[in-house]
Amino acid sequence: MITIKKLPPFTTSSQSGFTIIESLVAIIVVGILATAIAPVIALSVANRVQARRVEIAADAAKLYVQGIRSGTIEPAVSSINDTRLNAIAAPTSAALTCDNQDYCTAPPANLFCIDGDGDGACTNNSLKDMIIQSAAYHPGAIAGLTDAERREKLDEGYLLGMRVYRADAFDGNRTLVAGQVAASSTGGTGLRAQQAPLLEMTTEVVTGNTTFGELCASIFLANGGTLANVTSECSTTGGTPTPSPSTSP
Repeated sequence: MITIKKLPPFTTSSQSGFTIIESLVAIIVVGILATAIAPVIALSVANRVQARRVEIAADAAKLYVQGIRSGTIEPAVSSINDTRLNAIAAPTSAALTCDNQDYCTAPPANLFCIDGDGDGACTNNSLKDMIIQSAAYHPGAIAGLTDAERREKLDEGYLLGMRVYRADAFDGNRTLVAGQVAASSTGGTGLRAQQAPLLEMTTEVVTGNTTFGELCASIFLANGGTLANVTSECSTTGGTPTPSPSTSP
């Protein structure tokens, strides 16, 4: 005879699964942690993106300087004067007409295009194109000289100042500024109503005709010296440096 045994009654353990309250608490904890971590992640990403922009700007400036020193690029005539970069206003934010590695025809200024996205031009909707504002400073390139006379002054050596702006800042919706560089963390697209350059720098350009006195004067002026003191600091006799007059008794 077959004996039928009853199965023990099924009971639910109080320790199995999660209650609604436990689930809600877990969701709240995760939300708090995500809220605390998200700004740090966003800031880190923004810093990396801006650092990459500055790196591209530095590469553009190096390419321009190499072209100037090798003679494949000539300074724009409008940029040759006796005014240093820090005294020159920022360019105007307007539509660009620029071919790669050439000076822009619009807006009218001494702006040079470095194409970063390979389309052969600089446009104000590109994230990689760079626009360089240059200033070739020589104390003798005074107003009233002809273009040829200005270029002759550069044969003696000069200071080349550069500001590197993002091409997409030239959309006409913002004011370009000078004398400062863009913040390391900008957030969003990085564009502001007051847009600073990514990079601002000055370097010496030396030619085969540059004398010691001219090189000394360029370095002296680049480090904040004044024209009134150039002669005393960089006096020469027949191309050989001589001691500057002593001011001590």
